[in-house]
Amino acid sequence: MLESIDGLIAEHAQLQVDLADSAIHADPARAKKLNRRYSELNQIVTTHEALSAAREDLAAAKELAKDDEVFAQEIPAMDASVTELEEKLRRLLIPRDPDDGRDVIMEIKGGEGGAESFLFAADLLRMYTQYADSRGWRVEILDKTDSDLGGFKDVQVAIKANASDPANGAWARLKYEGGVHRVQRVPATEAQGRIHTSTTGVLVFPEVDEPDEVEISPNDLRIDVFRSGGPGGQSVNTTDSAVRITHVPTGIVVSCQNEKSQIQNKESAMRVLRARLLARQQEERDAVASDARKSQIRGMDRSERIRTYNFPENRIADHRTGYKSYNLDQVMNGALEPIIESCITVDEEARLKALSESTGS
Repeated sequence: MLESIDGLIAEHAQLQVDLADSAIHADPARAKKLNRRYSELNQIVTTHEALSAAREDLAAAKELAKDDEVFAQEIPAMDASVTELEEKLRRLLIPRDPDDGRDVIMEIKGGEGGAESFLFAADLLRMYTQYADSRGWRVEILDKTDSDLGGFKDVQVAIKANASDPANGAWARLKYEGGVHRVQRVPATEAQGRIHTSTTGVLVFPEVDEPDEVEISPNDLRIDVFRSGGPGGQSVNTTDSAVRITHVPTGIVVSCQNEKSQIQNKESAMRVLRARLLARQQEERDAVASDARKSQIRGMDRSERIRTYNFPENRIADHRTGYKSYNLDQVMNGALEPIIESCITVDEEARLKALSESTGS
């Protein structure tokens, strides 16, 4: 059910007190967690206050309208404002994904279509980088495996959101990008001008804030080092700088060879491993969560075809939400926001419906 507004207001007030205590900030991890929750609640409290004020103004206008036609003319606009704020508050009160404030680890992998799939992996990386730039986010390449004909067989990146809005990290928006992305276009190598269909997979994981947040026993890790592969470079194929880490209990394997330093590659691999283990914990948590708390369009089924990019028609279509537009050229330059908003809207509406059914309202 929707969370109690009174309880959330009280929690917000307590967090204000806690965050004013300098002792809290001696523990950066705890301070970050409290600040994220405060930012989340601040949106609710601010909207609730605006709604209360709007309702009071509407009531006053209706009273004054009995004697003054001017106030009567203002009532429709004021009524619409109240309705808009009520809907905004209702959506803010939907139980949130606890990982929404996190940054993300994203992996883009070539799929069906060979070289064309690898080229499209590079196109998707550019699209996400441009989108991140438009939001003031940072993109850091953790590891990549180049394709001989261009593009990437596999590329892993960390995407970090702007710290000015702790409640809304990169995960809050990019979590909907996980799945199979299908591209339809004429490859550069196609002499007959025929349209080919290829697929590229995208995996998205919430990044772990602090290393000790996910417990990993050194005894559970098998670490192998090997020589980096790829085109050229002084350190390539000359030193054992690449690192492969296997988490024995789960069988998760992570490799990194992007850096010249074995230590740096190990650190990058551990970041990816922690993110994957956190995602695994999330899967287990979602398995026992109420239907109202589960995302209706974002699952961990990485084989799901979520979107088609049709270049001849300049068309982009999201198969989960029904979103379709004919501005693919702009989307590939980072104009992703309308598509992501369609995902958020459909997800929220589905969870609101589930909440209503579970409460019988």
